[in-house]
Amino acid sequence: MKIGIDVGGTNTDAVLIDGSDVLAGVKSPTMSDVGQGITGSLRRLQSAHSFDPADIDAVMIGTTHFINALVEAERLAPTAAIRLGLPATGGLPPFVGWPARITEALHALPYMCHGGHEFDGREISPIDPDEIRRAAQDAVAKGARSFAISSVFSPVNSEFEQRAAEIINAEFPELPVSLSNEIGRVGLLERENATIINAALRELSADVCSSLDQSLVALNIHAPLFLSQNDGTLMDVDFARKYPVATFASGPTNSMRGAAYLSGLKDCIVVDVGGTTTDVGVLQSGFPREAATEIEVAGIRTNFRMPDVLSVGLGGGSRIRFDNGVTVGPDSVGYRVTEEALVFGGKTLTATDIMVAAGDAEIGDPGLVSHLDPSMVKAAKVEIYRRIAETVDRMRTSSDLVPVVAVGGGAFLVPEQMACASDVARPGHSGVANAIGAAIAQVGGEVDRIFAIPAGKREEVLDQAREEAISKAVAAGAKASTVQIVEIDELPLAYLPGNASRVRVKAVGDLPASK
Repeated sequence: MKIGIDVGGTNTDAVLIDGSDVLAGVKSPTMSDVGQGITGSLRRLQSAHSFDPADIDAVMIGTTHFINALVEAERLAPTAAIRLGLPATGGLPPFVGWPARITEALHALPYMCHGGHEFDGREISPIDPDEIRRAAQDAVAKGARSFAISSVFSPVNSEFEQRAAEIINAEFPELPVSLSNEIGRVGLLERENATIINAALRELSADVCSSLDQSLVALNIHAPLFLSQNDGTLMDVDFARKYPVATFASGPTNSMRGAAYLSGLKDCIVVDVGGTTTDVGVLQSGFPREAATEIEVAGIRTNFRMPDVLSVGLGGGSRIRFDNGVTVGPDSVGYRVTEEALVFGGKTLTATDIMVAAGDAEIGDPGLVSHLDPSMVKAAKVEIYRRIAETVDRMRTSSDLVPVVAVGGGAFLVPEQMACASDVARPGHSGVANAIGAAIAQVGGEVDRIFAIPAGKREEVLDQAREEAISKAVAAGAKASTVQIVEIDELPLAYLPGNASRVRVKAVGDLPASK
């Protein structure tokens, strides 16, 4: 028996799953206090379907707290970024291109030191321990409470990052250190940016994880706690404390995984409609398709794994206007939809009101929207359908029709038919698909780095990458007998000598039964 929880910007959803059966699902407004909000959701879940806390094997939580902290530029720790790469890489220092409001919020402290490697592992220059020590001491004197270390081509050779961390830990053992080879992919600036973001969130992560632990203990639930990652897999609380950036975009990922579970489809497009936005993503072999290019988060270029999701400002709480034609959103009443929408006695015309007036949703009091002009309702409904169908069409990679799965609290906004869709499925419990995705998530391990592939040794190199990915999944807590490779990509790099290729392998496995 498992509990899945997804903390969204509008609602916190919770589900109780026994084996493959969804026993109950509840929604409640998201609260600023993460622990208090989750405690409230668990109590509502207990009321919906009584359970013995001792019977819970695991609790999985997906949360937006960390990405919200970055977007809002709040609760960020003063962070020092130390780059190992001199005499190369001096042209663009750490934090280049960052929004000023975020660098000010985390009191950005950039440092550049000697070190780094070429793509094949050769040193650019030797590491200088005294230089790193001086940089760390200066940073702490200026208020730094967290460190981000990046080194040129550290995904190929992480030796210098590890040594720099040892030097800093010896000087300041109480301060967290984040290493870029553990967070981002090949591409120095983007990987460095992701590492800085992670470092800036380490203090908040410790507080949030402690709050989550306490909220479970308060309800006498002593099962293992896991957090959702943005690739559809899980991490335990200790891992989450070290890598909060891995939770970014876990909400849409959970929805897609939940859609796959509920619909039985492993290859499809998922449309997740919330109160404010509609997120459209692609499932491949049951997991979200990952973005192939750099991703901007809060105006910062990064390259850590993120799902390929297209978001539009259209949800159940989107405001409808008829000034010059019909306008749907992008502004929304959000979680206040149950207070401000017409069907709930409010005074704001929303997308939910339009669908109720059109007879396509049974929410609130239909009598409160019976006065709406049928032609205006039809025009707004056509615009809602057009926006969603257009977004789905943009996510296709071929002209073939694709199955579509509609989930989320606002799934009634998705049309029954679309020119680009072979079928539109609306599975049961779709309103809490995100929490279900969290509850059924597996444990994963990934390898993504450049390999020099000698002639005739390609399969040996790929086998090495597979074994490394499997080992990482097992180390992360997966049951060894259940681990399987779900994705493998090989990209030859013609611009590098030595028959080099970027190899990415992903392995996933089930959590071992706790009883």
